[in-house]
Amino acid sequence: MRVADVVLDGAACVHLRGKGRKQRSVPLWRSTVKEIRAWLKFNPQLSPTSALLPNRDGQAMRRDNVTKRLALAVTAAAKLNAGLENRRITPHTVRHTTAMNLLQSGVDISVIALWLGHESPATTHHYVEADLAMKERALARLQEPEGKLPRYRASDSLLEFLKTL
Repeated sequence: MRVADVVLDGAACVHLRGKGRKQRSVPLWRSTVKEIRAWLKFNPQLSPTSALLPNRDGQAMRRDNVTKRLALAVTAAAKLNAGLENRRITPHTVRHTTAMNLLQSGVDISVIALWLGHESPATTHHYVEADLAMKERALARLQEPEGKLPRYRASDSLLEFLKTL
């Protein structure tokens, strides 16, 4: 991601290139815009063609750089939340968790598919599974059947007919 890929005015977003050179735009929270502005002010040498978050050589971070940075952040966070201490958290974990949070917040699956850069919502269905809380909310929307439902018993003539098939 280059500095020029980030739009901070108006509808703030970042333009990304994913697998297969797919292009997509992802909106940014106000707090993220604030942090990026502070980062750019702190690093005035960054030009529009520079990597927004460069590695120590000033180049764009590679996957292993991102994974190492995330591991450092998880280690720091584990000091405040012991539950994170022995968890394996990867960039994919963050991606999956974000998708689940969007789904649990009521965001339509097709919007999540676009956000993730999937070709179709069918791909997202494999990626995002409904959790128990979502299933409970769906069940709460349904009306419970009243009384005991009678069990269907086929007549002898129907059973005889089915045996002839």
